[in-house]
Amino acid sequence: MIEQYVVDLREVDETQIAVVGGKAAHLGALSRIEGIRVPAGFCVTTAAFRRIMAEAPSMNDRLDRLSRLKPDDREAIRTLSAEIRRTIEGTAVPGDLAAVITGALAGPGEQAAYAVRSSATAEDMPTASFAGQQDTYLNVMGPAAILEHVSRCWASLFTERAVTYRLRNGFDHRKVHMAVVVQRMVFPGAAGILFTADPVTGDRKVATVDAGFGLGEAMVSGLVTPDVYKVRDGEVVARAVAAKQRALHALPAGGTQEVAIDPRRQEQPALTDAQVVRLVRLGRRIEAHFARPQDIEWCLVDDDFQIVQSRPITALFPIPAARDRENHVYLSVGHQQMMTDAMKPLGLSTWQLTAMTPMHEAGGRLFVDATRMLASAAGRAGFLEMVGRSDPLTRDALETVLDRDDFVLASPDAGPGGPPPGGAPAPVETDPAIVTELVERSRASLAALRRDIRTKTGPALFDFLLEAFQEHKRVVSDPLSIKVIMAGMEATWWLNDRLREWLGETNAADTLTLSAPGNVTSEMGLALLDVADVIRPHPEVVAFLQGVQDDGFLDELPKFAGGTEARDAIEAYLDRYGMRCVGEIDITRWRWRERPSTLVPLILDHVRNFEPGAAERRFEQGRREARKKTQEVVERLRALPDGERKAEETKRMIERVRTFIGYREYPKYGIISRYFVYKQALMEEAERLVRAKVLSEKEDVFYLTFQEFHDVVCSNQVDDELIQRRKDVFRSYEALTPPRVMTSDGEIITGAYRRDDVPAGALAGLPVSAGTIEGRARVILDMAQADLEPGDILVTVHTDPSWTPLFVAIAGLVTEVGGTMTHGAVIAREYGLPAVVSVVDATRLITDGQRIRVHGSDGYVELLP
Repeated sequence: MIEQYVVDLREVDETQIAVVGGKAAHLGALSRIEGIRVPAGFCVTTAAFRRIMAEAPSMNDRLDRLSRLKPDDREAIRTLSAEIRRTIEGTAVPGDLAAVITGALAGPGEQAAYAVRSSATAEDMPTASFAGQQDTYLNVMGPAAILEHVSRCWASLFTERAVTYRLRNGFDHRKVHMAVVVQRMVFPGAAGILFTADPVTGDRKVATVDAGFGLGEAMVSGLVTPDVYKVRDGEVVARAVAAKQRALHALPAGGTQEVAIDPRRQEQPALTDAQVVRLVRLGRRIEAHFARPQDIEWCLVDDDFQIVQSRPITALFPIPAARDRENHVYLSVGHQQMMTDAMKPLGLSTWQLTAMTPMHEAGGRLFVDATRMLASAAGRAGFLEMVGRSDPLTRDALETVLDRDDFVLASPDAGPGGPPPGGAPAPVETDPAIVTELVERSRASLAALRRDIRTKTGPALFDFLLEAFQEHKRVVSDPLSIKVIMAGMEATWWLNDRLREWLGETNAADTLTLSAPGNVTSEMGLALLDVADVIRPHPEVVAFLQGVQDDGFLDELPKFAGGTEARDAIEAYLDRYGMRCVGEIDITRWRWRERPSTLVPLILDHVRNFEPGAAERRFEQGRREARKKTQEVVERLRALPDGERKAEETKRMIERVRTFIGYREYPKYGIISRYFVYKQALMEEAERLVRAKVLSEKEDVFYLTFQEFHDVVCSNQVDDELIQRRKDVFRSYEALTPPRVMTSDGEIITGAYRRDDVPAGALAGLPVSAGTIEGRARVILDMAQADLEPGDILVTVHTDPSWTPLFVAIAGLVTEVGGTMTHGAVIAREYGLPAVVSVVDATRLITDGQRIRVHGSDGYVELLP
C-alpha cells in the first residue's frame, strides 16, 4: 500500500480525521460550504507523522514511560515531553517525504508566505477541542523553513500542556497522531474570533464577535483586549470598543512582529456593525453545516471575510431536547437530589422510568421543565415560594427569567386557582403510629420485590422490572407518605416563622429537632460509630484494616483475634445500609455492599477519634438540648401577651415536628433499597452476557439505556462502537458544571443573593443549621479521600446520605449545593452542626486547611486570616 503524505485541503472532509486531523478536516469541510472562503493549502497527513515516529530512536520506550505518568506529576511530564520533542525535531525528514512536501509548494507558491498549523486526530472534536494544545506558526517562507516548522508541529503533540490534557481526559498517546496544515498566509486588516453561541451564558441565539487589528493570533495569545460585539436576530445588541494599543503584523522576510497602533486609531472599531452582522450570518451557515455551535477564527481582507478555523464549542452545556420550538425553562434535578455529577445512560434512564415527573436529559444530567408552573398565574407564586425556601439562588434565577416579559407567557389554560374541588386535603394527625405504618408498608413492598425478582432472567426480567417500576412509583407517591413529609416540613417552617416573630429567635427549629426519632440517615451515621466500638479493642484487626486494599477483606478478618466480631459488625451494618453510596441516585454507582472497602477509612477514623459509646452519648445530648430548648421557648412565650395560647400552639407544633421530621429521610432510603435490588438482577444479566462473549466487561451495560440493555439481552448482540462513543461522551460530560436553571435557548441563568447583611469578604449562602463555629476547613471532593480530625469543618460541593458517617467527625458544614430540606441540611440539624449551604464556588474560594467561621444562623462564611 502506497502511503499518501500530502493531500489538498479541498479534497478532505470530516470523515478523514484519522488521515488529516481535526483542524484540516474542518477546513476541508468549510471550503465546501457555499459562500465560505478558506485560504488555499494542503495537509501533510498522519502517515508522515507515523513514519517519523517509527524512525525516531527509543520512541516506544519513551511513550511507555509517558503513559505511566500521573497528570499531576508536572515535573516528570515536563522533562519527558521535552525529551520527546527534541527527539522528533532532531529526526531528519527522509528525502522522499521532504520532496513530496516541498513539491506541494512548487511553482509560484514556493516563495510565498504560509501558515503552518498542527492538526491532531484528537482535536476539534465535539467532546474535546484540545484548543491551544498544539502549535501554529505564521508567515513561514521557503521550503527549508516549511520543513522545519512541520517538524515543530509534529513535536508539539508532546507539549507539556497537550500531554497533561490527554492524561486528564484519558486519551492514549499512541492513538493520537499529528497531521500538519500548510495554508497560504493572509494579511488581514482585522481578525478575531466568532462564537455562534454566547460562551459565557450559553445562549444559542446570541453570537459573540471578538475583533482586533492585524493578525488574530494577538487575541488568542492575550496580547490585546478585543472589541466585543453581541448579535441577536441579525442585530448588534451590545458592543464594547476597546483601546487596541498593539497588533501583530507579518514581516516581509517571514515571521511576525508586535507593533504599536497609531493612537488616533486605537479606539476606532475594528469592524462596522454591518460587517459584524455579515460575519455572524456566515457563522450561522457554518454552524448549520456542523449542526452545533462553533468557535470560528476569521480574517478580514479587503472587506472579504476568510475563515481559517472552526471548531465545536465544547464547554457549552447541552440543551434538553424539546418536541416544539416554544420557550422552556429547565430546573436541575441534581441540585435537588444532591448529586450534580454526570450520570451514565443506564442510571439516567432508570431514574427517568421511576420518577414521578417527566425528566429531560442533557449533559449527563436530568432536568424538569418548569415552564407550565411559571406560566400559571395561579400556581406561580406558590411554586416560587416552595423553590425559594429550598434554594434562593434558583428562585432568583427564575425571577430573572420572569422579568423578561416575552419569555414565559401566561398559559391560556391557567385558571384562577383556588382550592381543589372538595376543599383542601384533611391534615394528618400527629400520631407516631402513622410513621410506623408507612415504614412497614415500604418494607413489605421491598420484601415482595426481593422475593418475586429471584426467578426472573432474560427478557422476562425487564418485563418484570417495568412492572416493579410502577410499584416503585406507587410507593413513592403514597398520599399518606407525602402528607407526613409535608407535615414535618410545614411544622419546621411554622416554628421558625412564629418564634422569629414572637421571640426574635432565628432558626429555632434547628435545636428543637435535635435527635428527632426515626431518622434512618442520622441513625446510619451513628451506627458506624457502634461498628468502631466493636473493632477498637482489637489491635490486630485495626492493624489489618489499615492495610486493606481490596474488597475481599471481610473473609480475612476471622484470622485475627476479634476478627469474627468485627466482620459480623460490618456485615450487619452492610445488611442495613449497604445499598448506599456516593451519588446513589445513579444505579450504576458501586454500593457499599459491592465495595465494602470504601467504609474502612471511615471506621478507622472513628476508632482513632472517638471513645466507646459515642453514638449513644451524642444522641442523648441532642435529645437533652431539644428538651431544654422546648422548656425555654414555652416559658418565654407564656410571659407574652396571649402567651398561654402561643405556648400551647408551639408545644403542639414541636411535638408534630419531632413526630414527623425523621420520616423525611425514609422514602429516599426505600428508593435506594429498591434500586439495589434492581441493580443486582441487572448485573447478573450483564455477567451472563460477558460469559456469552456478547460484552467485553459487565460495566459496559452502564453505557446503555434500560431499553437498549433489554434489546441486547433479546438479541445477544451489542454495538461496541456505540458503547465506546458513550464512554467518550460521558468523559466529556464529567468536565461540565450543570446549571441550576437554563432555558431552551441554552442560556444559563445564575441566581444571586440579594442581601445586605453579609460582611465584606464573606461568602453568602443559605442558613440551614443554627450556630456559629470556627475551625479548619477541609475541602473534600471525594469522600474516599477524607482525612478529618475533630473540630474540622467539611467544605464540599454537595452531600447525599452516604456522606453522613463523616458528619459525626466534623464541627460544621459548607456546601455549594443544597437547600433547607436536603439531606445534608437535615442531618446537620440532627447532629447540631452549624451549616451553610448553596455557597457559590465554596470549594474554589476556600482553601483546604484555611481557618473559617461558619455562621449557620445567618447564612454566611467568614474567611479568617
